[in-house]
Amino acid sequence: MSMMLRAVMDTNKANQVTDTGKAQQLWGRILERLQPEAVYFSPHAGGRACVIVFDMQDSAQLPVILEPFFNELGAHVELQPCMTKEDLMKGLTEAAGAR
Repeated sequence: MSMMLRAVMDTNKANQVTDTGKAQQLWGRILERLQPEAVYFSPHAGGRACVIVFDMQDSAQLPVILEPFFNELGAHVELQPCMTKEDLMKGLTEAAGAR
């Protein structure tokens, strides 16, 4: 299932990761694990933020996916299912047929 993860990182923790030169390695690990369809980084509420769209096969993946955000970045994370345009059109067709 396509999922959209929004994370707003704690500024102090993210600064530590960046200042120690570990940011590239950490993000490399995270993105390698998620194999995202799309990734966007931006400032948000005065801090660092990202939006990552990826495929999640099993909810048992949640600890593996989220722990780096919590432990290493002190992030506030939101995770929600999402659809592509094609998914929406397919779902609307099926919904119309179910009436």
